[in-house]
Amino acid sequence: MNTFYFLQKTPGEIDKIIAERIRGIRKRRKISQKSLSERSGVSLGSVKRFEQSGEISLRSLTKIAIALGLDHELAQLFEEVPFLSIEEVINEQD
Repeated sequence: MNTFYFLQKTPGEIDKIIAERIRGIRKRRKISQKSLSERSGVSLGSVKRFEQSGEISLRSLTKIAIALGLDHELAQLFEEVPFLSIEEVINEQD
């Protein structure tokens, strides 16, 4: 993932980017919104709203990621966050 892509973006813009990525993966795998809803256990209305606006609960996003086989990517989300200062390094040792 290109981390610089999210720089200077609002939370809403980031949400929409994530929704567009999920929508693209769903479409290239030829999975309908209805089928994704059934596979994930997320309501069809929530799937549609997510793809249009980026709004979704973390739990529903996790369910969709699992249904699309993307749970590994979601689990790596904050796995390798670099230290911003020596103070953070010291704080981690506590």
